[in-house]
Amino acid sequence: MITERLKIVKEKILKACIKSGRDYSEIKLIAVSKNFGLDDIQTAFNLGIKDFGENKAQELDYKSEKFGNEIFWHFIGNLQRNKVRFVTKSAEYIHSVDSLLLVSEINKYAVKNNKIQKVLLQVKTSEEDTKSGIVDESEVKDIAYYCKEFKNIELIGLMTIASFTEDRKAIQNSFSTLRKLKNKLNFEGFDLKELSMGMTSDFEIAIEEGATMLRLGSAIFGERDYSKNWKEKL
Repeated sequence: MITERLKIVKEKILKACIKSGRDYSEIKLIAVSKNFGLDDIQTAFNLGIKDFGENKAQELDYKSEKFGNEIFWHFIGNLQRNKVRFVTKSAEYIHSVDSLLLVSEINKYAVKNNKIQKVLLQVKTSEEDTKSGIVDESEVKDIAYYCKEFKNIELIGLMTIASFTEDRKAIQNSFSTLRKLKNKLNFEGFDLKELSMGMTSDFEIAIEEGATMLRLGSAIFGERDYSKNWKEKL
């Protein structure tokens, strides 16, 4: 049940905050609802969750229309330029910005939608080939400075996905790399507040390393049934 899972998650977050000397209020819990139906989202919403994450533009577009502005939507998946118009219409936050061209495209549609689009730069901090994001620190800085040129873009932080491993040190290194990079950018005059890092398997480590946004799916909703797509669950 979502109620029990969410209770367990919140207890673990609180415990990790206490361990690392952090304030629970600093943590934004994002329920990753990809491939789950509207009923599951409604249940989590009724339990106090206001932030939900999706990684497919079409799924985000549909679900956001059903719930309107009651929910803060986060786009957390790989974003293709031809999908930007859908995502900027629905998402309050875009976590997966990784190129100059994508920044420009997002700004174009943010202007059309008369909104300030909050974005995070996705940084690759692990060696896994399956992980995506900006690799070079110099490129991260270039894109960060490029964001400043657009009045409809607000760069609020950085995002990463750690290696899927049981090696705690490797996970810590991924998260600490992102935290140190945020500190470097802020030293150069940026005002980045958010570190989007930590998923179901590693969010407690992420909290210890400074995460402010956690992206949790199965920890809240249970295991995904990929034998059916999201449309069949609506």
